[in-house]
Amino acid sequence: MPAAKTLASATALLLLTLQAHAAEGAHKVRARDLGIPFEGVPGKLNAITDVEGVLVGQTTLISGSGKLEVGKGPVRTGVTAILPRGPDSIQKFSFAGWFAENGNGEMTGTTWVEESGFLEGPVMITNTHSVGVVRDAVIAWRVAHGPADATGAWWSLPVVAETYDGWLNDINGFHVKPEHVFQALDGARSGPVQEGNVGGGTGMICNGYKGGIGTSSRKLAAKDGGYTVGVLVQCNYGRRQNLRIAGIPVGADIFGEDPWAFVPSDIAERGSIIVVVATDAPLLPHQLKRIARRVTLGLGRNGSTAGNGSGDIFIAFSTANPEASDAEHLVSLKMVPNDLLDPLFIATVEATEEAVVNALIAAEDMTGIDDHHVTALSHTKLREVLARHGRLLPVKQ
Repeated sequence: MPAAKTLASATALLLLTLQAHAAEGAHKVRARDLGIPFEGVPGKLNAITDVEGVLVGQTTLISGSGKLEVGKGPVRTGVTAILPRGPDSIQKFSFAGWFAENGNGEMTGTTWVEESGFLEGPVMITNTHSVGVVRDAVIAWRVAHGPADATGAWWSLPVVAETYDGWLNDINGFHVKPEHVFQALDGARSGPVQEGNVGGGTGMICNGYKGGIGTSSRKLAAKDGGYTVGVLVQCNYGRRQNLRIAGIPVGADIFGEDPWAFVPSDIAERGSIIVVVATDAPLLPHQLKRIARRVTLGLGRNGSTAGNGSGDIFIAFSTANPEASDAEHLVSLKMVPNDLLDPLFIATVEATEEAVVNALIAAEDMTGIDDHHVTALSHTKLREVLARHGRLLPVKQ
């Protein structure tokens, strides 16, 4: 297809593609590997891809160093794609609901999600100034993978979300191109999801430390339906002094250089967080909106106060009811009764909390434009603080 030729000619950047299935190199340390305690039972991968059918693809762009030259770099950005139903995501829609805890951010397509109750295609996450190109590229990708979508109409309102990476990335250089979107979508896979400085999370900052992509999941007990809830976050929010892990205010004890030279980290709330929740539980749109609201409680466990400058926007979808968007006949649906939703609420809170911590643990130090440097959360110091408070589990050797 034309996108392949475009991709082959994209040699201006050092393009590092980190797909969800690529477990190249050594296993990357995650929060549980450090002995951090969490509630609930995770799925096999402890990732959003534990929900059957959900695929994740990521394109990571890293190039250049030193002084900012707009249009040239340095570049520290990318794209993350979540496909609810794999290859069928553009033909069979998913019930969905969304919620904004604080709206200083963007997630396109949500007015139609609210009106229709459906997520029609993938969820994309990138940087603030690349939302437009990613949105347009998703439409082009859908047309190329046609014929017409399940509504029978040649139109699309993609869901594309963002957080701001302009402290490390040449954000006004518009380095995310359509071919990078195509690559994330076409390369989306099941299996382990890479975390930290990857995809849309490449240049992000979280709680004064290096942030990025994180994921986690929960498997409900058989008596609660045996459903799976998976969460993926792009975290770029929060103040260092507010960071809590395993209930301990670790940010107050783990100091470091301020990532924002002009605003001390103890008063800065300069970013946002996007959270995507997937489940195989048969939920209707109004119930999924209730799920999306519970994300706020998971973030609260980690110390979030949803500051005025933060865009905290969440979307939840269900992979159940695969025939729900069929337009030619009467559709029969299944749903979990409202009185049985509590285990799913709890799973959402727990998986959100852990996904953010996984993003912080996986992230690595990064230097970007004008030599702006952001330090990752120290694993050693974090373990010391948690051990001092009796909140550290034995680590398997």
